[in-house]
Amino acid sequence: MYEITMENLENCFEGAKANRARFVAVKVEMDGFPVPEIIVNPIVNADAKLAYYKKAYSEELKHKYSAGIRIIGFTFGDSMKEIEKNLDY
Repeated sequence: MYEITMENLENCFEGAKANRARFVAVKVEMDGFPVPEIIVNPIVNADAKLAYYKKAYSEELKHKYSAGIRIIGFTFGDSMKEIEKNLDY
């Protein structure tokens, strides 16, 4: 299991590009919602999406501007089935 940090999120995105994965995904937990959501982006959006995460989330992957929102997992893959499996969804 990996530690939930910005550094590891960056490593995940770099790994996705190095492995030529089709998608990168994050699992987001939000107060008031019964289950986390999974946000999936095509690899061509990876750099822009990572830039957003670096601006909006702390080193511990808690949203800087919206209390109660945090990234609790991340992965990459070539299908939704693979992503769901990797994120235990």
